Amino acid sequence: MEIKRDYYLNKLINKRGSKLIKIITGIRRSGKSYLLDPLFKNYLLNEGVKKDHIIKLDLDSIENNEYLDAKKLYDYVINKIKDKDTYYVILDEIQKVKDFESVLNSFLRKDNLDVYVTGSNSKFLSSDIITEFRGRGDEIRVYPLSFSEFMSVYDGNEISGLDEYINYGGLPYITTLKTNEEKIEYLNYQKDNVYINDVTERNEIRNDEELKTLIEIIASSIGSLTNPTKLYNTFISKGNKNISSPTISLYLKYLEEAYLIEKSKRYDVKGRKYIETPSKYYFVDMGIRNSLLNFRQIERTHIMENIIYTELRRRGFNVDVGVVEKRDVNNSKKDYTQLEIDFVANKGSDKYYIQSAYSIEDSNKREQELQSLLNVGDNFKKIVIVYDHFLKWQDDLGIIYMSIYDFLLNEDSLKEA
Repeated sequence: MEIKRDYYLNKLINKRGSKLIKIITGIRRSGKSYLLDPLFKNYLLNEGVKKDHIIKLDLDSIENNEYLDAKKLYDYVINKIKDKDTYYVILDEIQKVKDFESVLNSFLRKDNLDVYVTGSNSKFLSSDIITEFRGRGDEIRVYPLSFSEFMSVYDGNEISGLDEYINYGGLPYITTLKTNEEKIEYLNYQKDNVYINDVTERNEIRNDEELKTLIEIIASSIGSLTNPTKLYNTFISKGNKNISSPTISLYLKYLEEAYLIEKSKRYDVKGRKYIETPSKYYFVDMGIRNSLLNFRQIERTHIMENIIYTELRRRGFNVDVGVVEKRDVNNSKKDYTQLEIDFVANKGSDKYYIQSAYSIEDSNKREQELQSLLNVGDNFKKIVIVYDHFLKWQDDLGIIYMSIYDFLLNEDSLKEA
């Protein structure tokens, strides 16, 4: 079963031939290696690239242990070069090579090498690698399967598919498992033995129980505004007085660097400035999030918001939490109310104001969702995404409504709205 990941494949194709190292980043088990081989490798072969001009090494394989030495790896690649044509170097799990930075820098000096690397331990998953190659590296961020990618291999309709996606997320291997028990066991194993371990080992965290407690708190409150002080108070309420607010800030940073969670800052739409605190945190994968809570809290309203956020990020948008001030005059007095827009999505000249609403059948709920959008004051598209399965429409106020299915299954859903 092949899962097409055309969005990322096209990114690689567009960057082909650039004199930069293509660095594939993202959470473990998100499909980075699969993107390079077979997807990108097969593309090159179909384009007429000779097989011996693709130099591929899986550096986590025992048969390639000798190339974990930086000089031997360099010599191996250089000795494969027989002419002036372009050679494509694909190195998986590059972080296993000691001093791999020097090897990659050396490859940059070769005019006919086009280099693609990925890795999946905590060092490579951190932002360190991007900092190390600033100006010489080109990052392609890979997320777990989008709902559209998930549905391309799911044997069922989109309604049951979304239920499955909400519960177990989009790690590609999930699509090969048949029973709910197998999926839960897989996610629990990844959570305990891969993701948490990555963060604790890289950052030498001695008390991983504090880290686990923090990530569970974040998991149970996705879509809620928070900051280290609020999180510290939650720890105190649980009887944990040993952790400090600065430590919580560090742990949040570690979790972001490992690509487990992302932070969305508040943005004053009319004042055009960021409000530093509080912020919202979202998970890159719902299966991981649900595993952290032993699949207890499957609240569709909050999970829907998280899925919309992740899809916007996957599509390349910068996503902020919008803040709009509403002014009313009562008895000659001015009242100021801060209203929230779930997402202000920006990409180049494109901007969208988006509200996530599980349902708008209740007129009061609908009016509540619209207030912030109606007080924005500009002409960019204003969209309400609802869980109901219906055709999209636009009301007399210019607000566009679309279902979560329309949004997720159509890459151009916002542009076509």
